[in-house]
Amino acid sequence: MLTLHTAELLVAGPGSTPLPGGAVLVEGDRIAGVGPYEELGAARPHARVRCWPGVLTPGLLVRGADELLERTYYPDDPYEVAELGADPIGGQALAGLTMTESRWGNSARRGTQKLLARGVVAVTGRFTIPSVRTAVVRSGLAVLPPAARPQGSSGAEREASLDPFAGWDAAEQAFHGALEPDAPARFAVFAAADPGELLTLGATSCVATVIGGRLLHRRR
Repeated sequence: MLTLHTAELLVAGPGSTPLPGGAVLVEGDRIAGVGPYEELGAARPHARVRCWPGVLTPGLLVRGADELLERTYYPDDPYEVAELGADPIGGQALAGLTMTESRWGNSARRGTQKLLARGVVAVTGRFTIPSVRTAVVRSGLAVLPPAARPQGSSGAEREASLDPFAGWDAAEQAFHGALEPDAPARFAVFAAADPGELLTLGATSCVATVIGGRLLHRRR
């Protein structure tokens, strides 16, 4: 099935010129075309069309996801919030929780949902807890080997963050790949006017995330 995703602005990849009214044509799990909406729509008039507000970019990459998913606990809302609060739990506070294989897996599923809601399509890290690894694979996120994270003012690596833009100077530094014909259909749309505003607003401005041609997150 053909689906044409269009937005107010398309940024196809790092260094590319933003294209107002750009679009991405998806066939199955691959990208079939990238360009002006008018041209792609005229060439494939029977494609289903999804119109998005804001800027459409490649999906984002989060580095250090093993830290986020195997050394951080995400309370089950609403069942655990009264006792544990809604914020992620790590460090010494995590040591006070009884963490079973099942509990880690459930937490990781909630964590991957938070990543998808931020336009993330790929993560780096080495997962050692089987239930966490299963949750990541089932989420659709691509798993890449560990990679260096942005450096802080001291020169040391920053802590891993759910926001892929944290620590970067430009939004494109968080892009995973580029949008081009025959590439995997994985991208995100953000409620931002341009990449500069996107960096300021952060990844929580995400309105949609597509992986393998499937819409895995859509802001309600």
